[in-house]
Amino acid sequence: MSLLVLDIGNTNIVMGVYTGEELTGHWRIVTDREKTEDEYGVLISQLLERSRIDVAGIDSIVISSVVPPLTITFEELAKKYFGKDPLVVEPGVKTGIRIRYDNPKEVGADRIANAVGAFGKYGSACIVVDFGTATTFDLVSSEGDYMGGVIAPGINISAEALFKQTSKLPRVDISRPLSIVGKNTVESIKSGIFYGYVSLIDGIVERIRREYREDLIVIATGGIAKTIAPESEAIDLVDENLTLDGLRIIYLKNKKNAEEA
Repeated sequence: MSLLVLDIGNTNIVMGVYTGEELTGHWRIVTDREKTEDEYGVLISQLLERSRIDVAGIDSIVISSVVPPLTITFEELAKKYFGKDPLVVEPGVKTGIRIRYDNPKEVGADRIANAVGAFGKYGSACIVVDFGTATTFDLVSSEGDYMGGVIAPGINISAEALFKQTSKLPRVDISRPLSIVGKNTVESIKSGIFYGYVSLIDGIVERIRREYREDLIVIATGGIAKTIAPESEAIDLVDENLTLDGLRIIYLKNKKNAEEA
């Protein structure tokens, strides 16, 4: 039997299916707030079938979401297409970590999943850098506590804002430029965006290290992590499936808790 995990973000929805601890398939689709549970249900069913994953074999579903309207959509989808009541990561759900935030309810479910996944997999104090719609930095202590974090505009948001707010600068793709000093407008923009974000990552991580004063591993995740990480002096490793792994761990903790109740 299999577990379907869904991380609903502002830009993308990332999905995965676990059989035991093995991630047997994972997908990334564009977030569309206008889609109905039927449209998403058909799409997800097709993705599973194309990967030869039995839809009827999905016996559990866990969801993290930062898009409240779609949380409801996917809860209905889970019931209608899989016949399951999903576990939604929200206040009251057992995560196994203490959230040391002024208001724990303000912490996004994806950030909680990242913290759970990072400590569950690596077992040490760490900083999780997630390259999503926003670029987030989340600090996890050596005891596994969520200590807080930093939120910065995402790299794609910044690039799009530059394009929209200027008359003559073109839209560019996010990639490593040929040189730090561009010889044309496109390469100059690429350099500013790419190395600007590399410096953002390294600078914030260094400031967290100075303030926290504990050995910290830095884990990058999110769609563009593999592009940025090679040029960063701060990032130790890239874990593309960290959020999904965190959701699997949260599901298991709640399943165990329910069985012991």
